[in-house]
Amino acid sequence: MELKTARLTVLIDPAKKKALEGLCARQDVTPSQVVRRLIREHLAQHGVTFVPSGVEDEAEGATAKP
Repeated sequence: MELKTARLTVLIDPAKKKALEGLCARQDVTPSQVVRRLIREHLAQHGVTFVPSGVEDEAEGATAKP
């Protein structure tokens, strides 16, 4: 699971934003969830791999014992 986040500002037509928000409300998802899914799918479609931020930190924390 991704633990760290960064902000991405996207400018879109207000009518598209309203339509997206309405659809998301009906589907019980947030616009941010939809955008994150679209980005993951686009990266995968183009063969781009990545390790989500925070995953390395989480793994290190699980193995590190005081």
